[in-house]
Amino acid sequence: MARILYVDDEPAVGSIIEDTLERAGHTAVGARSVPEAMDVLARGGIDLIVSDYRMPGVTGLEFLGILAREGIDVPVIMLTGFGSIEHAVASLKAGAVDYITKPLRPVQFELAIDQALELVRLRRENEALRREVAEFRSERQIIGDSPAIRRVLQTVAMAAPTRASVLLQGESGTGKELFARALHNQSDRSNGPFIQLNCAALPEGLIESALFGHERGAFTGAIKRVAGAFERAHRGTILLDEISEMRLDLQAKLLRVLQEQEFERVGGSAPIRVDVRVIATTNRDLAADAEAGTFRQDLYFRLGVIPILIPPLRERREDIPLLAQRFAEQTGAELGKDVRGIHPDAMKYLLEQDWPGNVRELQHAVERAVVFSTSTVVPLSAFDAARFGLTPNRPMPRVPAAAEAPAKGIVTLQSYKVEDAERELIARALEATGGHRAKAADLLGMSVRTLRNKLNAAGVDDPDEVDSEA
Repeated sequence: MARILYVDDEPAVGSIIEDTLERAGHTAVGARSVPEAMDVLARGGIDLIVSDYRMPGVTGLEFLGILAREGIDVPVIMLTGFGSIEHAVASLKAGAVDYITKPLRPVQFELAIDQALELVRLRRENEALRREVAEFRSERQIIGDSPAIRRVLQTVAMAAPTRASVLLQGESGTGKELFARALHNQSDRSNGPFIQLNCAALPEGLIESALFGHERGAFTGAIKRVAGAFERAHRGTILLDEISEMRLDLQAKLLRVLQEQEFERVGGSAPIRVDVRVIATTNRDLAADAEAGTFRQDLYFRLGVIPILIPPLRERREDIPLLAQRFAEQTGAELGKDVRGIHPDAMKYLLEQDWPGNVRELQHAVERAVVFSTSTVVPLSAFDAARFGLTPNRPMPRVPAAAEAPAKGIVTLQSYKVEDAERELIARALEATGGHRAKAADLLGMSVRTLRNKLNAAGVDDPDEVDSEA
C-alpha cells in the first residue's frame, strides 16, 4: 500500500480524501498549503500527491512548477472545480498524471488512485531496468575484477546520479573515455546526448567555436549558424577530453559555463542557457599544473568536484587475463578465426610486462598476435613482433647466451658467416679430442690434410701435434 499526500485547505474535502484513502488500505498524510506539503515531501516516503487546484497563496499549478524545479519526481493528481476543464488541461500540460473534478465521488477517486499508483510502479520498474541496462553496458565495456577497478566502479556508481562535475585522471590508454560513458549511462541523463570533444585535437582557432558554436558571419568561412558542443549536449553530458590542453582564455569562458550554465556563440550576444553535466579527462597532474599557473586553479576545483583516478594496468595485473581473453575473442570473431584462448606461456609473458601504454597497448598486442596466429589457442610465438618483420613492442623470453654452458653437442654461433661457423666447429672438435687432429678431422668429416690446410690458413701451426699420418 502507498503513502499518499493530499493538499487541500478545505477540512471537509480533506476528511473525504482521508477516509477514502484509508478504506482503500493506503496511508494518508494531510497538508493545508504548499509550504506545509513541501515540508512533508522533504522527509521523503511519499508515493503520490493529491492536490487541490485552487488554494490560498500558491496554486496547484504553481505547486507543479515547484516540484519540477526541486526535482521531486512524485506523481500528482489534481482536484479541480466542476466544469473547470481549462484548469485540468493546464495541470496535465504542467505534469499532472490525472485530474478529478469536485465534488469527489469515492469510486472514481479510488480508480484514479489505483491508476496513478500503477504508473508509479511502472516508472520504478523502468528506472530499475534502465539502471540494470546501464550497468550491463558498463560491464561489457569495462573489464576487470581487481580491487583497484572495483573501487573505481563503485565511485562511478555513486557519482553517476549526481550533477557534479567529474575529473577522470590517469595515464594514456587506461580507458578514461569508457568510464566517462559509464558515468553517463548510469545517470538520469542516459537518454540524452553524450558529446565528446578532444581539446588537444582541434586547431587553436576553432576550439571556441567547437565548444560554444558561432553565428553566421562571425569569421571568414562562417556561412551559417552552427551549434557548439555545449548546445548539442543540452540535457545530456559533455566529455572534455585532454582538458589540460585548453587555452587559458578559453578556460575562463568554460568556468562561466560551469557556474552559470549559459554562454554566447562566437559572434553572438544573446545568452544561451543549457543543462549539461561536464566530465573532463587528463593524463597530466592537473593539480600541479594549477599550482604552476598553467591551468586555472578555480577551473581545476570546479571540474574536480569528484576526482577519479583510473589505475594503470601494472597496478591491476589480475585483470590482464580477462582483458587479453576478451580482446582475443573479439579479434577472432572479426577475422572469422576460431580463437578459443591464449596459451599459458603467452599469458605468463603478458602478465610479466609493465604495459606503459596500458589497456590500449595490451589490446593492440593481442590483436596483432591473433592476426599472426594459425592456432585456436594463441601461442607465445605469435607475440614475437620481430619474427614477422615488425618492430618489437616487448622483448620475448631470453635465449641463453654462449657463456651459459650450452648443452653437449650444441654450438652457439655469434654470426651467420660460414667461415666463422667453420672456425668454431674446428675449435670445438679439437677441444673434444684433446687436440688430436686426426680424430678431430674424423669428427668434422674431412681429411687430416684438409684440416691442416684450414688451420694453416688461420695461422695455426703446431709442429709438435701428433698426427696419424706421421
